[in-house]
Amino acid sequence: MDLLGLIVTLFIVIDPFGNIPIFTNVLQNVPEERRQKILVRELLIALAVMLIFLFIGKNVMDFLELKPATLRVSGGVVLFVIALGMIFPAKSMLGESDEDEPFIVPLAVPLMAGPSALALIMLFSVKYHDQLASLSVAVFSAWLISAVVLFFSTALMKQLGRKGMRAIERLMGMVLIMIAVQMLLEGIATFFMK
Repeated sequence: MDLLGLIVTLFIVIDPFGNIPIFTNVLQNVPEERRQKILVRELLIALAVMLIFLFIGKNVMDFLELKPATLRVSGGVVLFVIALGMIFPAKSMLGESDEDEPFIVPLAVPLMAGPSALALIMLFSVKYHDQLASLSVAVFSAWLISAVVLFFSTALMKQLGRKGMRAIERLMGMVLIMIAVQMLLEGIATFFMK
């Protein structure tokens, strides 16, 4: 198992750079003194959700009688669609804001612990079911790096600007498309080998 590769892949899927403008927008009406507390709470909830999916992923797959090839192909399709959205955003989520303080939705789920991240974590849990300790380290590491990026989102937005943030997100989208295609090819190959 390539631990560093798993961390990088999961970090790209979580997409903290793409989430910075959304996090900033969602928290803009929250008093300054509450923002950091809310951010920490939402990040911890996202970590808990990801770890739950890591530890129950194989059981869920077994219960639903899903094959690893099915998860690879469906995960690849989801990643591909998300990557296309990163490269060619249909509409900005920056113009909408909510007066209420966010709780779980949308910051923890689906922005941090989104469908693609959870599908990827479940795929890892099936593929490396005997190495859950190492996978926990990978999930925690990707989450921690993403959390640090989001924690310093205001400073990053000032330094890079919206165009810089979009450029990083599109670059990550290109990498994610390659990962998605690889997952699709592995899923198809696994299906035809059995």
